[in-house]
Amino acid sequence: MNTNFNNKNILITGGAGFVGSNIAFYLQKNYPDSNIVVFDKFQSSERFPSGNHTALGHFKNLRNFAHTVISGDINNPDDLALLNAYSWDYIFHQAAISDTTVMDQSLVIKTNTNTLKFFIDLAARTGAHLVYASSAGTYGNSEAPNRVGYGEHPENVYGFSKLMMDNITRDIIPKTPLAKITGLRYFNVYGNAEYYKGKTASMILQLGLQMLSNNKVKLFKYGEQLRDFVFIDDVVQANIKAVDGKPGIYNVGYGKSRSFNDIVSVLSQHLNKKVEVEYIDNPFTFYQNNTCADITATSQNLGYLPEFTLEKGIAAYIDEIQRIHEQIR
Repeated sequence: MNTNFNNKNILITGGAGFVGSNIAFYLQKNYPDSNIVVFDKFQSSERFPSGNHTALGHFKNLRNFAHTVISGDINNPDDLALLNAYSWDYIFHQAAISDTTVMDQSLVIKTNTNTLKFFIDLAARTGAHLVYASSAGTYGNSEAPNRVGYGEHPENVYGFSKLMMDNITRDIIPKTPLAKITGLRYFNVYGNAEYYKGKTASMILQLGLQMLSNNKVKLFKYGEQLRDFVFIDDVVQANIKAVDGKPGIYNVGYGKSRSFNDIVSVLSQHLNKKVEVEYIDNPFTFYQNNTCADITATSQNLGYLPEFTLEKGIAAYIDEIQRIHEQIR
């Protein structure tokens, strides 16, 4: 890293969520003199029709966080106005509706796409580098490996909203040479602090908890679906390195697909359990069969080098999975 975040003003939206809280603690640990502000809607009793929380940020993800926390909704202009009191150096915009089961198209686009303009303007006014969360959902079920600019055919409104965010960035960067905007397309992220995502947490956490509960897991036939699983530490690395890299849109994955059967095998080894797998019919009309991030440009332009294979990532995560199981059983 060339950037020293000490004595800098850093905003993390969605900072009580999975990725945002991990960025916050990375910065707190490594740059103790930085000024970090977390802005998050936080969980409430409000839920989507699916039963999932309308906000995934949780105060427990921020225990031991020693900086400023603001409770606010990115759809509320009065809440956003609070952010004008600061002169920002870096903005990590993680806040979004990331639940792919949400069918309210207007709400998802307003929350994800429309609000990006506020943060672009905020970054421009203060000279900040804006790094925001995009998604592999922009690719839909296009053929892997997935490459930015190719096969971008989202199958749900979440993926569409993220693609529209990326299109805004694509329009601004060529017209504004000094614009510092980077979009990161996360693939299947897993790791510490995802528990409060509930049903939207990674398959790695969900399968691990199933194994610990009853030595049996369920997979869609026949567990051969492929995903690019990326450990949270590598996602944090990509965000941090983005501020030194070339603005643009980049994939953030490990760069290799692994199957759900692979997850079961690796988890079984670490948990020392013989697990029965029940293969069931897939009820979804749309389901991605293979995702794999082409990270060539991410490595070249951001210096991103993922460190965690599936085996290494699960090894780093297994104690937390066991702790969660003990907590909820």
